[in-house]
Amino acid sequence: MPTTPRHGPALHDDGTATYRIWAPRAERVELLTDGQRTEMSPGPRDWWTMRAPALSGQRYAYSLDGDDPLPDPASRHQPDGVHGSSAIVDARLFEWSPGEATWRPAPLAAAAIYELHIGTFTPEGTLSAAHVHLEDLAELGVTHVEVMPVAAFNGTHGWGYDGVAWYAVHEPYGGPSEFVRFVDACHRAGLAVILDVVYNHLGPSGNYLPHFGPYLTHHYETPWGEALNLDGAGSDEVRAFIVDNALMWLEEYHVDGLRLDAVHGLVDTSAQHILAALTDAVRGLESRVARGLQLIAESDRQDPATVTSRAAGGHGLDAQWLDDLHHGLHVAVTNEAEGYYADYNGLVDVAAAYERGFVYDGRYSVVRGRTVGAPLGDVPSDRLVACVQNHDQVGNRPHGDRLTTLTDPERLRVLITLLCSAPTVPMLFMGEEYGETRPFLFFSSHPEPELAAAVSTGRRAEFGDFSGFTGEVPDPQDEATFRASVLDHREASTPGGRARWALWKDLLALRRAEPALATGRRELLDVAHADDHSLAVRRNHPKGRAVLVLANLADEPVTFEAGPGPWTPIWSSESVRYGGRGEGPMPRQGRVTVPSRSAALLGGH
Repeated sequence: MPTTPRHGPALHDDGTATYRIWAPRAERVELLTDGQRTEMSPGPRDWWTMRAPALSGQRYAYSLDGDDPLPDPASRHQPDGVHGSSAIVDARLFEWSPGEATWRPAPLAAAAIYELHIGTFTPEGTLSAAHVHLEDLAELGVTHVEVMPVAAFNGTHGWGYDGVAWYAVHEPYGGPSEFVRFVDACHRAGLAVILDVVYNHLGPSGNYLPHFGPYLTHHYETPWGEALNLDGAGSDEVRAFIVDNALMWLEEYHVDGLRLDAVHGLVDTSAQHILAALTDAVRGLESRVARGLQLIAESDRQDPATVTSRAAGGHGLDAQWLDDLHHGLHVAVTNEAEGYYADYNGLVDVAAAYERGFVYDGRYSVVRGRTVGAPLGDVPSDRLVACVQNHDQVGNRPHGDRLTTLTDPERLRVLITLLCSAPTVPMLFMGEEYGETRPFLFFSSHPEPELAAAVSTGRRAEFGDFSGFTGEVPDPQDEATFRASVLDHREASTPGGRARWALWKDLLALRRAEPALATGRRELLDVAHADDHSLAVRRNHPKGRAVLVLANLADEPVTFEAGPGPWTPIWSSESVRYGGRGEGPMPRQGRVTVPSRSAALLGGH
């Protein structure tokens, strides 16, 4: 049973609720229900409360000093959009399948994550429509579904990172009841759910939090506007607002983990960083619900403190995204040198990510003009989540190009092999499992004309000096931009789609079957060779055979020194099953020849 929330109405068994609202900027607060205004009672530290009848679905709002009604900052439901009244949601009425009580997610170290955006995952763009694909993902070998933000934002469609009602599920997706059904369906399919949450900023439309209190600060700026007030006057309640939100998703909605967006935007000089406070609260909930709960950070700081244990003085998160491996893989096949890609050297940095986890672990960045990161030390690489594509790396390109359209199928199969053979946790971006060719563009639907025009103009200006770009930047506000980004699942049934599916399925199965591929211990691997076109890595394990990972991006065969054998081919990216030429590695007298534009795995002693 969910614990009584600190933020939002606390429901009681007698059909009433204690309404609580933190409003230090108001001298008088009224609760509006059923057309009536009732003055609330002030309490310690600027909290206002009152107890009143409450039923699930009942609308309510707050008025500050007699002004127009405002939605609850901790509203669980905004049925009329982010500017409308809030609605009571009784989590005690959520219906769960009988097996939910014993559901336990796979450990993150053994995970295969699948990132999806509800609005473009299906033509319907709803949580209920997504159910039809869940069993297929489980069959593929996916263990965790990572859902891009569902917190309510203004408009019908967008990426979700402009949420303003953090506690409410976006109504066009189906609202809170459909999110419950989605999580329940995922669990029935054997899939854990990771929810993307944004605590570093709020969207530009429908953000009423500053009316109530100092949720934002002028002392720090983020790339997306004012930062959250995490260390100034009033910050105790702002921090609690974030922590309580995280606990709500994990407890009331049975979400298994949270992906914390851009934690480098959480500027906090407090003695206990907000990430550490969040970890402590989640660990407390974890013990109460007897279920593993996972916290994953997105960070561009390459700071080992993020995933270092609390006991060792770190923030204690379970994992963080690893951009370094993605960037090395991307550059290896595209040779792009725009923006942050200028800091990467293809397969040489892929090898570095295999060996060290962070490539920038105290290394000078030309792009940033400073030294970045610190060594991971003994933190294993299964605390790092890596990919060859994700929403940012695809969607922040002018045309939203997927790698499917940027490189040939042979080289893309090599990248997928290197991702799945790495000591990091692999993540797929939706559609990648069958080779989706449609773009994933940046899109929005701001109804305010001035804001809509500013977003459209800003997007064009962003790529005005982008040397690698030609053509017109798609207008984010154009409905066609959004529609162009919707997946075409019919591609999965084509010969090419089935071949790509088989590639992912077999590689994910090999990760589970081969102990050497399943471990995140970097000290058990040796990089034997790395240059611009080829890579050889030996993955070892004390309880299983060694696996030799060989990659050749060149247009001609490459022969590697394999070391003492014998080495037995166990997998080739050029199998006809994957749409390849039917060629494989050729081991002979301690050497292995790998065909052009291919990767291979060999088993040895």
